[in-house]
Amino acid sequence: MEYTYLNTIDYPSDLKKIPREALPQVCDELRDFIIQELSHNPGHLASSLGTIELTVALHYVFDTPNDKLIWDVGHQAYAHKILTGRRTRFSTNRQFKGLAPFPTPAESEYDAFIAGHASNSISAALGIEIADEIQNNKRNVVAIIGDGAMTGGLAFEGLNNTSMDRNNLLIILNDNNMAIDPIKGGFTQYLVDITTSERYNKWRWRMYRFLCKLHIFNESKTSNLRRFSNNLKNILTRQPSNIFQGLNLRYFGPADGHNVMDLVRILSEIKNHQGPKVLHIITKKGKGYEPAENDQTIWHAPGEFNVVTGERISPNTGTIQPPLWQDVFGNKLLELARKNSKIVGVTPAMPSGCSMCIMQKEIPDRVFDVGIAEGHAVTFSAGLAKEGVLPYCNIYSSFLQRAYDNIIHDVALQNLHVVFCIDRAGIVGNDGATHHGLLDMAYLRPIPNMQIAAPMTQQDLEDMLEIAETIEGPIAIRYPRGRSVVDEQHQVVEYGKGIQLHEGSDLAILSIGAIGNTIEEAIADLEAQGHTVGHWNMRWLKPIDTDILDYVGTHYNKVVTVEDGMISGGLGSAVLEHMSDKGYTCHITRLGINNQFVEHGSTKELYHMLHLDKEGLCESLSRELEK
Repeated sequence: MEYTYLNTIDYPSDLKKIPREALPQVCDELRDFIIQELSHNPGHLASSLGTIELTVALHYVFDTPNDKLIWDVGHQAYAHKILTGRRTRFSTNRQFKGLAPFPTPAESEYDAFIAGHASNSISAALGIEIADEIQNNKRNVVAIIGDGAMTGGLAFEGLNNTSMDRNNLLIILNDNNMAIDPIKGGFTQYLVDITTSERYNKWRWRMYRFLCKLHIFNESKTSNLRRFSNNLKNILTRQPSNIFQGLNLRYFGPADGHNVMDLVRILSEIKNHQGPKVLHIITKKGKGYEPAENDQTIWHAPGEFNVVTGERISPNTGTIQPPLWQDVFGNKLLELARKNSKIVGVTPAMPSGCSMCIMQKEIPDRVFDVGIAEGHAVTFSAGLAKEGVLPYCNIYSSFLQRAYDNIIHDVALQNLHVVFCIDRAGIVGNDGATHHGLLDMAYLRPIPNMQIAAPMTQQDLEDMLEIAETIEGPIAIRYPRGRSVVDEQHQVVEYGKGIQLHEGSDLAILSIGAIGNTIEEAIADLEAQGHTVGHWNMRWLKPIDTDILDYVGTHYNKVVTVEDGMISGGLGSAVLEHMSDKGYTCHITRLGINNQFVEHGSTKELYHMLHLDKEGLCESLSRELEK
């Protein structure tokens, strides 16, 4: 599509050549470009639509990539990608071997820091700012935090440190009603106009110097100037200090985040102010596309859609599909909670993503969405468990990493009964390296008291959620993204026990989790070639079924372990340890993810790349059979 201005912008240097009065049209064209592109190449829509004007203003005012923009969270940054040399490749966004789903320095010098997870921007930006101070590198550093990321504990740790250290960091709070409540009203916008103006700041400086001469302030301390500025603003507004002013950070706002002309003016006037400062802007997720504005949750990542009608397009396979793993969890949790009044649900900002919204709709007072705060979610669950409540704490696998110490210190050390429901375990697809759940088995297995299970089928997951209600201590149940598998010949799950799925003497396969379904497909091909292969679904990583291991160790010369996680520390490691301790001499081959971060792409493409699809497993197993 032809655009008057956007097609002429390859880099921010091109944007700066455009007259300031044309910037609103640039924003309109950029918004249309994103809507058109994401309608057929799905991604994070609503968040990026909410930051169009801010992104244009930032790149118009600041000297990027010399000046550093640190985005938090990264799904706000599509406009940033388009304006920084990636417009012609944006159609490959989130695709295999295409543009990364989030900002990453490996892709572009304009991406100052990786931004897949939330709440890290202030800490990272402060580190960059202080490094510049040490090395006498004069440039601007900006942290853009929004979309709920301000609720993360790391963000507040960064704020606290920013207030203590000498720095000139600019923090932009993109407030779309998911974080700090906005202060509304015409006078507050008037206040932004005053406090960012050159006249006001000259007057403020003269007043401050006068008070220093009266020995009311110490002129050598810049923190006194910030405190004076905030107090002066409070006097003008007759409003109490907010958290930023309480931390002695100079505060501007709230401002209209969709007025690009005002944003350019404000940023131009405050970017060289000395000391740390916060610009608070009010935006709307989905801005400029009515369906996204009206239902921000669904349109956060809506999949394919019809731009004109707003209809979301779902693939029609013509067959009845099994339920999503997350829906199996959500429905079973509600069933258990109906029977047991002590069961509660805890999630860090993912009630829809993990389907805890199913229970939330019927029993809202027993579901706790704690916001983007994984560490708090775990320790909050520990407090509930300590007093006899049974929390089912649902956290995506890659996000649970952020609460590792909380799991150890607050839950496992006290052997508290917390059920960790680990969604998105294994390969998750297009969100890439920051979101794949490949480490959970390896980092949970060494923790004393921790119990770990992984379902192969829908019925396995339902059984495991029931078992979790009855046992003592912490238990983790990991399951993948996508459609579950229905087992017509289901064998009831027993605590700490696996099951044999296939008999055969040539080779023994030990698997855990949903990847066992792919192994069953591969075995069918191997049997057609005349091989007989034994296959055990272990179900439990901890406690592991030692009866199965002892049987395999004494009856097979060749053993293959298969898992959809890091092979270092996971199932393969557990099997090796047991066989070594018992002195079994069978040869063990471990298949899984071998010490690497996996890029983005569809799950089909990634499993093929990793040789963990049916074809890859057939090749690997055939090599073992030929040895």
